[in-house]
Amino acid sequence: MRVWRIASAAHAAFDGEGARRYGSRWTPRGVPAVFTSATLSLAALERFVHTDPDLELIDLVAIAADIEADIAIETIAIANLPSDWRAYPAPAVLAGIGEQWSRESRAPVLSVPSVVIPHERNFVLNPNHVDFMRLKINPSEPFGFDPRMWKGVS
Repeated sequence: MRVWRIASAAHAAFDGEGARRYGSRWTPRGVPAVFTSATLSLAALERFVHTDPDLELIDLVAIAADIEADIAIETIAIANLPSDWRAYPAPAVLAGIGEQWSRESRAPVLSVPSVVIPHERNFVLNPNHVDFMRLKINPSEPFGFDPRMWKGVS
């Protein structure tokens, strides 16, 4: 399976440092994690909604990672989440789910529903898991948004 990440070229590493420093919906501060999406288009939407409209998105890259079929993936079903799982800011229970998954090192990959498009999946990667090194991180390639996405934004 191939997953995608869009990042600035300066932060393209698959080391989990950004999540460790700042936390996320699915992990608390202090837990390294790499966030990827099932498709490049979902990765683009995820990046878009997490970007301030007044920032110029330059120097972006898309990075694909390949997950072999025999690598364990733990899946979180929407039915097992609280009814407010899509709220902003995110309910703390979600970061607790990711923290427990990471701490117990149950799988190198956690499949979670996308808040942006709940029928699609994002994949949280644990860089501290022993099988993380089995993921094939492909070379980055330049990525850019169509400027029409910022129509009407001042």
